[in-house]
Amino acid sequence: MDLSNRVAIVTGSGRGIGRAIALKLAEVGATVVVNDIGDAAPVEGVAEEIKAMNRQSLAILADVSSSPDVARLVEKTITTYGKVDILVNNAGIARDQLVMRMSDEDWDKVLSVNLKSVFLCTRAVLRHMAKQHWGRIISIASIVGVVGNPGQANYASAKAGIIGFTRTIAKEMASRGITANAIAPGFIDTEMTQQLKEDWKEELKRRIPLGYLGSPRDVAEAVAFLASEEARYITGQVLNVDGGMAGVWL
Repeated sequence: MDLSNRVAIVTGSGRGIGRAIALKLAEVGATVVVNDIGDAAPVEGVAEEIKAMNRQSLAILADVSSSPDVARLVEKTITTYGKVDILVNNAGIARDQLVMRMSDEDWDKVLSVNLKSVFLCTRAVLRHMAKQHWGRIISIASIVGVVGNPGQANYASAKAGIIGFTRTIAKEMASRGITANAIAPGFIDTEMTQQLKEDWKEELKRRIPLGYLGSPRDVAEAVAFLASEEARYITGQVLNVDGGMAGVWL
């Protein structure tokens, strides 16, 4: 895979899966715009790691659930690098609760950050990608959006929405040389899963046919493939990166 001369935006890339994606895209040659919200230190740190690979990188703080912030993110990218080729919609949060106890705020916030952001960011880059007749939209969904999960109605709804949105964009933009695909990770070894009790983690491993949690790098490798020319004939698809877990749950 060679992404030299490609410019990528990776949302929510200050840590975890997003960070791994940003570093992998840089590793295979891309210029990467690192984005997150809040503390500037993580995104600047990732950008510095990329620059240490002799790749170009820019750190931009922006709330991707805000239309003005998204416009600023995309405009700054194009002003700096002249184009945007790859968008990775990775930003997301979780506010878990049973439906009967879930607040309006927790529903709205998760749908806004996890789903509305995908719409806003994708809309913001499509016109630019259409003009150059080349683009990759890759959105991080979840196996929870495929099979559901108790206590995560908001999260599962947002991730299922990403899948429907991805398939629609794939159909709308295929004639313009733009592909759109989603990746549905299973349980990945991140800060979130590291906070689980050991007995819970062991139970999770028993549910995964391969017998272990995935790593952020496993997701990043799939993103890099879908962003590459090797995946030029793949669009409208959902790739489960879950150790076989979705097949067991279904």
